[in-house]
Amino acid sequence: MLIHSASQLLTLTKTPQRGDTLGELGIIENGAVLIRGELIQATGATDVLLANYPHEPRLDAGGCVVMPGFVDAHTHLVWAGDRATEFEMHLEGKNYLQVLESGGGILATVRATREASLEYLKEQTHQRALEIFEWGTTTAEAKSGYGLEYATEVRQLQVLLELNRAGPLEIHPTFLGAHAIPAEFRNDPQAYVNLICREMLPHLKAWWKESAPSIGMPFVDVFCERGAFTIEQTRQILTAAKALGFPLKVHADEFENLGGVRLAVELEAVSADHLVKTSSDEIQLLGQSETVAVSLPCTPFGLGEKEYSPARELLDAGAILSIASDFNPGTAWCGNMQFGLALACRYLNLTPAQAIAAATINGAAAIQCANKLGSIHEGKQADLLILDVSDYRQLGYRFGTNLVSKVVKRGKVYSVPKGIIER
Repeated sequence: MLIHSASQLLTLTKTPQRGDTLGELGIIENGAVLIRGELIQATGATDVLLANYPHEPRLDAGGCVVMPGFVDAHTHLVWAGDRATEFEMHLEGKNYLQVLESGGGILATVRATREASLEYLKEQTHQRALEIFEWGTTTAEAKSGYGLEYATEVRQLQVLLELNRAGPLEIHPTFLGAHAIPAEFRNDPQAYVNLICREMLPHLKAWWKESAPSIGMPFVDVFCERGAFTIEQTRQILTAAKALGFPLKVHADEFENLGGVRLAVELEAVSADHLVKTSSDEIQLLGQSETVAVSLPCTPFGLGEKEYSPARELLDAGAILSIASDFNPGTAWCGNMQFGLALACRYLNLTPAQAIAAATINGAAAIQCANKLGSIHEGKQADLLILDVSDYRQLGYRFGTNLVSKVVKRGKVYSVPKGIIER
């Protein structure tokens, strides 16, 4: 299939963009891309590719932007219940940690998720997956973390594996058993940490090899935060996970700086996520490392906070900056990456070009997939978006309207319904 007559074909770079290189879009005016099977075969000017491949099936982009699909590197797609009452509590002045300490927050979702069946979780997650796919996310990382017991954590991962096999959304799972201290371990948090290290992780490795032998090991993540896991506990869990061969991620510096970024860099974690309270010294460490800095602008927005990730400082330090949604039931019930880009332009002070790169090739780097996802080059997976606009700067500039008209996933074209009411 030859997609042609794109006003702007955004190819981006083959590899992640760090520091002040962020925003290299590789624009081909009046561009075209040749797809065969699931892979990209060629890119170039429309007249050249039409001449070189006259017999290929054609899809006219109609003078619209063609770009890589969004890679959302941080979501919590699998859960039951909602926390609308907590939203009201936040508006009344209670902060996140106060809600958590009262038995709400993550623990409220844990109670609902533990009670939910596999089929219910699968149905709810499937709807969320389709929703974000229509908004242009072609690949998403997705975490467990609402079980805080082995059986429910595995049930969440099973949902993700099944939905990944079903498609169209490609899902990369993460084990987040260290999301919070479960109520039954409230008086002995260290016992839960030991349980994760000595039982959950070894059992998970064995289960994964049996259930998903053709897929790489899932990430292991820890919520390093006051009221969740201390830096010492985080180190214990991540060290145990690394010894078993799991790639690492860290929730760090969302509300307080406990040293999570320094630990992430030391242990060569794939990413450190949130990064609102990250110190200047740790920003420099990220700039000197391969650990991707993942900013989640929907989360402070969802909490009504005024402080966001120090994106400009991260870029000045040379860091690999990614933008993700943090789609979750408590602080950011939003998987719309287009809205995330709009926030990134306004509150992270990124240009639309920088936000696009952060949400595509750098998002792919944050899930160890930059070799096959995140840009439009020969040999990469054919994951593309056709937008309803002729200039890429409409992303970031506009919000609240879905600018995606078609999603291409592994070479298959999906039209996005616009929901126009017929009179």
